[in-house]
Amino acid sequence: MIVMSIAGVDPSAGAGVFADLKTFQAISVYGTGIVTSLTAQNPYRFFSTQPVSEEYISEQIDSVMDSYEVKFIKTGMLYSPEIIKLISEKIKEYDLKAVVDPVMVATSGGDLTKEDLASALNKYLLPKSILTTPNITEAEKLTSLTIETKEDAIEASKNIKCNNIITGGHLNGINTINIDGEITIKKQELIKTDNLHGTGCNLSSAIVAYLAKDNDLKTSILKSLDYVYEGIKNGNYGTLIAKL
Repeated sequence: MIVMSIAGVDPSAGAGVFADLKTFQAISVYGTGIVTSLTAQNPYRFFSTQPVSEEYISEQIDSVMDSYEVKFIKTGMLYSPEIIKLISEKIKEYDLKAVVDPVMVATSGGDLTKEDLASALNKYLLPKSILTTPNITEAEKLTSLTIETKEDAIEASKNIKCNNIITGGHLNGINTINIDGEITIKKQELIKTDNLHGTGCNLSSAIVAYLAKDNDLKTSILKSLDYVYEGIKNGNYGTLIAKL
């Protein structure tokens, strides 16, 4: 079972490709990593970002696909509309099943992208993806709707261009799952902690790992929500390796 992360590099390893690879390992799948951008950041402060060229991102993907059979991938920080378009083309070329974490802003508040990516995600990537995992802010950007209640989240989920889970960290723990138009609400107790850096990365990569292990989409989402919750509670995703 070989999966792929296409995302940025966080040198503190709490988010991005490094975090994804740790999650893949914790759930016992083999992870490959494609780097779209370098960043200088830590859990509390964002410094800067340096994107990788589209040509080199393409070569990275081709080099992995030349040797490995990959079916499921996740995308994280894609930086620009041009990179988003490239990834959508690669999904089609290799018949990949993509889970999209529509990363736009770092947990610490830094703007990770060249410009507003919502229109490019909606035009190129989401229609070719099996799932996207926006938080409330990202879902608002993707739909141009305001989300303040559970009902708002449900309505927004109907306006996103693929199956989705709108995560509930900023909505009283209410996670809104929309798969083929069927809505499921999964409420989780909020944990007061500073250990939230990279939780979106871990959720999307966990979903990919569980999909690779032959779970259906809904089961993969629910298992991944539990995985991230336990990681937040324990303060260390690495502690989950022995449990899964």
